[in-house]
Amino acid sequence: MTNAIETRIQDLERYRPSLTAKRDLDAFWESTLAEYADKPLNGTRELVATPMSGMNVYRTTYEGADDTPLHAWYLTPKPAAAGQSNPAFPCVVHYHGYGGSKGMPEHFAHYILMGFAVLSIDVRGQSGDTGSRLAQPYGAVKGWLTPGILDRETAYYRAITIDAIRAAEWASAQPETDSERVFVIGGSQGGGLALIVPALSSVPKAAVAHIPNMCHMDFGILNSNSSLLEAAEFVSKHPEHLEAVLETLSYFDNLNLAHRIDIPVMVSCGLKDPCCMPETVYAAYNRIGSDKEMRVYPFDGHWVSDGQNRLAMEFLTRHAGLS
Repeated sequence: MTNAIETRIQDLERYRPSLTAKRDLDAFWESTLAEYADKPLNGTRELVATPMSGMNVYRTTYEGADDTPLHAWYLTPKPAAAGQSNPAFPCVVHYHGYGGSKGMPEHFAHYILMGFAVLSIDVRGQSGDTGSRLAQPYGAVKGWLTPGILDRETAYYRAITIDAIRAAEWASAQPETDSERVFVIGGSQGGGLALIVPALSSVPKAAVAHIPNMCHMDFGILNSNSSLLEAAEFVSKHPEHLEAVLETLSYFDNLNLAHRIDIPVMVSCGLKDPCCMPETVYAAYNRIGSDKEMRVYPFDGHWVSDGQNRLAMEFLTRHAGLS
């Protein structure tokens, strides 16, 4: 006999909804990535003073999908504190949740103590220092998701995916970073980016996706209270665009891209999460064929617990060879 919680998890582990990918999905990403293969990152970094004696802090910009200056923190342990003259550190690339920002350097001090460098980026147009120069060819509803949503080439998700991939490339190119030990992590929107980046880039060597968004988005636009509510509101006002919106979302849906991931992945999920609903998370997770682990929390909503954060730290330490 199994209890209701066990039955729920077992049902989710078997959940494999139909893919929504269009026939040209791979061709789209092949041409998109080729477009940026030789585009300069135009990165800058400026050492800034902080009260934290064991950390070097660089105010950073780089360019992603266009010429928008994308702001980030690049943080490293100080070489003397690391016991080496010119060490190459494993590096964690951090993507924040929807409406968030790159945070403050002290928010990532635990990684410095673990022996990691960190790149924490602003997602364009949200609550950090970064704007967005994306064109807006027609109307939108409040938020950042719907400008350009009628075409995969102008979609916000295209821009932030390219931005996130190029962030990992920028981190990998820094002299303090060991390019063979670059990892990606994020929660919610950031969790979605932490899945889509290794699906499209060979730079990350492991990934942590806490309660990821950008998964099974046809289900999400219908049922969740995530940022996809903006897409739902757009379609509510313009019902004639439903198919175009769903088609655009399909190109950036981890449901359709997860099978491309070939690195170790840790994913977390709350069974009471109304935002990144467990069906959406498992739909993508069940398509991953590489080494993977799911951490499921039956009574958690849309948050990441201290215990899960600790497990993620242990996961990254293990794959960085620091344990």
